Amino acid sequence: MLNRYPWWKNSVIVALLVLGALYAAPNLYPPDPAVQITPISSGEQVSVGAMAEARGVLDDAGIEYFGEEFSERLGLLRLVREDQQLQAKALIQKALGDRYITAVNLAPTTPEWLLSMGANPMTLGLDLSGGVHFLLEVDMQEFLEKRLKDYQSDIKKALREQRLRYSRSTIIKGSNDSAGDQQLLFVFRNLETLEAAVGVLRNDFPEFVRDLNEDRLELKLALTEPRLRELEDYALKQNLQSLRNRVNELGVAEPLVQRQGRNRIVVELPGVQDTAAAKKIIGRTANLEFRLEASPGSSPLGTETFEFRRQQGQRAAELERALILTGDRVTGARPSFDENGMPQVNIELDRVGGARMTEVTRKAVGRNMGVLFVEYKSRTNYEKLDEDGNPTLEKWVEKNIISLATIQSTLGNAFRITGLEATEASELALLLRAGALAAPVYIVEERTIGPSLGQENIELGVMSVQIGFALILVFMLLYYRTFGLFANVALAVNLLLLVAMMSLLGATLTLPGIAGIVLTVGMAVDANVLIFARIREELRNGLSPQKAIHAGYERAFVTILDANITTLIVAVILFGAGTGPVKGFAVTLSIGIITSMFTAIVLTRSMVNVMYGGRRVERLSIGGAGV
Repeated sequence: MLNRYPWWKNSVIVALLVLGALYAAPNLYPPDPAVQITPISSGEQVSVGAMAEARGVLDDAGIEYFGEEFSERLGLLRLVREDQQLQAKALIQKALGDRYITAVNLAPTTPEWLLSMGANPMTLGLDLSGGVHFLLEVDMQEFLEKRLKDYQSDIKKALREQRLRYSRSTIIKGSNDSAGDQQLLFVFRNLETLEAAVGVLRNDFPEFVRDLNEDRLELKLALTEPRLRELEDYALKQNLQSLRNRVNELGVAEPLVQRQGRNRIVVELPGVQDTAAAKKIIGRTANLEFRLEASPGSSPLGTETFEFRRQQGQRAAELERALILTGDRVTGARPSFDENGMPQVNIELDRVGGARMTEVTRKAVGRNMGVLFVEYKSRTNYEKLDEDGNPTLEKWVEKNIISLATIQSTLGNAFRITGLEATEASELALLLRAGALAAPVYIVEERTIGPSLGQENIELGVMSVQIGFALILVFMLLYYRTFGLFANVALAVNLLLLVAMMSLLGATLTLPGIAGIVLTVGMAVDANVLIFARIREELRNGLSPQKAIHAGYERAFVTILDANITTLIVAVILFGAGTGPVKGFAVTLSIGIITSMFTAIVLTRSMVNVMYGGRRVERLSIGGAGV
C-alpha cells in the first residue's frame, strides 16, 4: 500500500522528537550571575567564616544575593543583578585577600533530572556570552637566570675537562634589573688560565659576549642580543603551546591564546562558568624538581632546606642544590592509586630525562630522593599602590617537598610520585601533561568581558532568524496550503533538533553560527519546495494523488541528496581549514544539513502518510494543480 510507514518507523520518529525536545530543554533555563569563592590551594577548604565575611561585605554594599551554596571546596553566592558581579567580586576579593580565589561565575539553573540525563545548555561563543579575559606576563628575568645557570654548569664542565681552574663563579645582575642585563662572572687564579679559558669559550660558547678584566682576573659573559631574542621567542612559544594545551584540558570552546608584545600573553575563554578553576590551571606555573637528599656533613653552600607541602612548619629536609632534572623532561603524567589505595601520579620522562635519571640513581641506591613542587605565585597588595593609584602585584616563588622516598633501585624513564591528595594528584598530572611552562607567568589583569560585537548586534542576529522563519512560514502556508503546514512543522522541529544536537555535542554557537542557522532554515524549506513542486508536476501529468505523493518524494530525493552532500562537504572543509567565526558558521551549517534532511524528507513524509496514506484521496491541498 502506497504512502504508509510501518509502526516501528513512526515509533523511531516519535522517539527522536522526544529526545530532541529533552536535550534542547536546558536552553530554556538561563544561568544566574554569581560570585564564586575557592581556596587558592587544592588541599585547602572554604571556611564558614570566609562565607560569612563575603555575605557581610555584600550586605554592607547593598548588593542583593540569594541561593547560597557552600561546600568544602566551593562557596557560591547567586546575585540578583548581573551588572553587580564585578563590584561584588572586587569587594569580596579585597576582604578575603589572597587566601581564596574570587571569581565571577554563571550558576546553572538546569533541573537535576535533565542534568542526570546528560542534557546541558548549548555553549555560547565569546561574541554571544562574553567570557573571561586574562593578561599574563612572562617572567623573562627568571627564565633567563635559569638558562644562565644551565650555561654556568656547562661552562664549568668544559673548564674542568680542560683542567682550567677558577676561584669563583656567580651570576650578577645589572643596575636596571632587566631580563637581558644578567651576566656570568668567572674569577681565575692567574692570567694564563684566564686567557686559556677565553679561548675555550670563544670556540664552544659563541653565543656569549666576553668582557675581560686582566687586572682583576675576571671574565664576564653576557648573552648576545640575537641569542636573547631567540630565548625569549622560545619561552613565549613554549608557554603559548602549554597554555593552549591547558585550555584544551579545560574543554573550553573557541578559546583565544595569543602573544602580545615581547613578554605578555592574552587568554580569552568564552562562556567559561567556573573561572576560578580556569585561573588555577592557567595562572599557576607548576613544575617539579628532583633532587637528592643532602648527605650528613654536607657543606651548607651546596644544600637547601625545604618544608614538606602538607606539613609546613612541622617537618623539613635538606636537599642538594644540584638538580637531577625538572618537570620540563616529563612527557606523560596520569593520576592513579597505589596498592594501598593512596593517590599517586605516574610519571614518564623523555629520552634525555630518562638517561639522566638512570645515571644519577644508579649511583644513589639507598639514598633519599626528594620531589619539589615549585609554584610561582602572585598576590595583589591593596596597601601598596603604584604611581597611578592601582594596587601592586607582589611575586614570590614557593617550593615544598611533596615526596621524599628511598631509591630502592635504578630508576628509568617511568616512575611514580606519592604523598598527594586525590585532587592535588589530578591537578599536578593535568599541568604536567599539558606541558611545563618554559618561564613563570603571572596574571596581571583579569576581567570579565561582555559580548564583543555588542548586545545590539546579537539582538539583530536573533531577529534575523525570527523574521526569516516567520516569512517562510507565511509563504509556505499560503502557497502550499496543507502541505505548507507540514513543511512549517518540519521547519520548527528542525530548529529544535539543531539546538538539541549542538547542546548534546557541546558545539559552540557564535554570531556567525546564527547566520548558519538562517541559511539552514532556507535550505530546509528548499528541500520541501522541490518535493512539493514535483508532486504538483506529477498531478499535472495525470497521476492519482497517492501515486503523485509517492513519485514526488522518490524522484526529488536524489536531487536533494546531491545538493546537501556537496554543501556538507564544503561545510566540513570550512570547519577543518577555518578558525573562529568561520568554524562557528560551519558547525551550525553542518548540523543543520543533517537535521534538515531528516525533517524535510522523513518527518514531512510521515505527516503526509498519516493524513493521506491508506485511503482514497480525490484531491490534495497543495495549491496550484491540487486545488
